[in-house]
Amino acid sequence: MDETAILDFLRRRVVEEASGEPLYRRLKAALAEAVSTSLLKRGAVVPSERNLSAYLGISRVTVRKAIDELVADGLLSRRHGAKTIVSSRLEKSLATMTSFSEDMRWRGLEPGCIWISREISHPSPAEMMALGLSAADRVARLKRIRTADGMPIAIETAALPARFLPRPEEVGDSLYAALDNRGAMPVRAIQRMQSSPISREDARLLKAPEDIGLLVVERRCFLRDGQIVEFTETRYRGDVYDFVIELHR
Repeated sequence: MDETAILDFLRRRVVEEASGEPLYRRLKAALAEAVSTSLLKRGAVVPSERNLSAYLGISRVTVRKAIDELVADGLLSRRHGAKTIVSSRLEKSLATMTSFSEDMRWRGLEPGCIWISREISHPSPAEMMALGLSAADRVARLKRIRTADGMPIAIETAALPARFLPRPEEVGDSLYAALDNRGAMPVRAIQRMQSSPISREDARLLKAPEDIGLLVVERRCFLRDGQIVEFTETRYRGDVYDFVIELHR
């Protein structure tokens, strides 16, 4: 789509459909919507700060702030020559607690999953330690391949105390939707990330080369009252996935 059509879309969202939100937030949301609806596709060049400022009638400081936040979120990337593009690699911010599906839709991709197993079982030693359970307790364990536009991206294994999810086979596309329905939506999380060589089995499941590395993220999620509701290990393809974090002084 040509730049004028994109600028017209942004002007409708930012100027003509004005809300009480600050201008930079309205522009940020409009640019994110343009990506999520594929008006701006992966790898596409975003209109320049100068053109955005002139066409929308807002300051370049405001434009830059909106773009800076989208770059920090991993949705946009800056390139040499002052160009800003929609990220072609998949990037995830470590500063926000979002689901895989939310991350993919934010980037204009269709999330999906291929189920490997959904079961009630005794916890493994790692799950006992992470969830504060004993060997006699039971966990709901869900293992699946996460996809973006049909491409395998990660292998995810989630374990939850069975009292929070007594029928794991009822989970559809979203574990968090199932937890929300049961009044057990997590509100905060602690994440740990490390690299790992890919195993032959992981390479087969992810349809990936055997010489790439994996980015392994372990996440413990908590309810508002401090109970641990979820322990998830996600093994991301290191050749297509990046993690970003914004630092402040």
